Amino acid sequence: MKKAILFFLLCVTATYGQISGCTDALAKNFDPNATTNDGSCLYSNVKIKPESTQKLGDSLRETSGLIAFNNLLWTHNDDHDTNIYGLDSKGKIQKEIQLEKVVNTDWEEISQDSSYIYIGDFGNNYQGNRKDLHILRVEKKSFLLNQPVIDTIAFSYSNQTDFSVQKPNSTDFDCEAFVVSKDSIYLFTKQWSQNKSSIYVLPKTPGTYVAQLKETLNVEGLVTGATLTPKNEIVLCGYTKKLRPFLYLISDLKNFNFPVANQRKIKLSLPFHQIEGIATFDGKLFYLTNESFVKKPIVNNPQQLHSVDLSDYLKN
Repeated sequence: MKKAILFFLLCVTATYGQISGCTDALAKNFDPNATTNDGSCLYSNVKIKPESTQKLGDSLRETSGLIAFNNLLWTHNDDHDTNIYGLDSKGKIQKEIQLEKVVNTDWEEISQDSSYIYIGDFGNNYQGNRKDLHILRVEKKSFLLNQPVIDTIAFSYSNQTDFSVQKPNSTDFDCEAFVVSKDSIYLFTKQWSQNKSSIYVLPKTPGTYVAQLKETLNVEGLVTGATLTPKNEIVLCGYTKKLRPFLYLISDLKNFNFPVANQRKIKLSLPFHQIEGIATFDGKLFYLTNESFVKKPIVNNPQQLHSVDLSDYLKN
């Protein structure tokens, strides 16, 4: 009986000892007394410039995803090209590996875990009614031997019931970003109508699944890429409908509980750049790609590789 009472008192003490609030010292409303983060952190508006910018070769005009793996940055196009290109930090192509017997309908993102590379063929902006959304899973060992072993993860969205033809760039069931963690894939949609990003979850093993809606982020823009850092932070990239690029930082993300994580939007000083991919080796220096965007005589931005330093903004 005494042990039960003691256990009860310890539980009560622990519960009442928790103080919810903003635990990020970088936030405007940082609470030094808070012991549990509640997702309430607010941040000052920031715009940053790239540390470097390099033009990419003409074979990467439609670069659309990026990962950091095996000392190279790997990217792909979102047209019909089925090659994966390995770049150095200057944007020069060092390796080129073709994925055979697959089709690039609209490859929009590339991600990874320790054993596999994942390629998202789920671009859906043209009519919003694709029923063949899928992710290619490529074994890393075979990929590096230039003999890639590939299987498929097919999915649909749990709350998409209307598959009628939509006007181009109007659907909320477009997707260009995802990360892979533990046993799951986390999709971040590109909502053309709502200007938000919904998070869907599905298993990372081959099969056919219904991706379950988990949360919706009010990013106020179009999300086009995602990367997971060594510290389990997620950084999204994207741009507004006026082609003003941004990064969206999600930190202190425990058990992928997004509502209580820190969320911060950072503007990029790269006007009229269609940022498409993001990757990092160390969680401090991040690499971004933009596809070619030309609207002569006003805009002529070629495909490029940029680096940005986020070490001042990801300190948890």
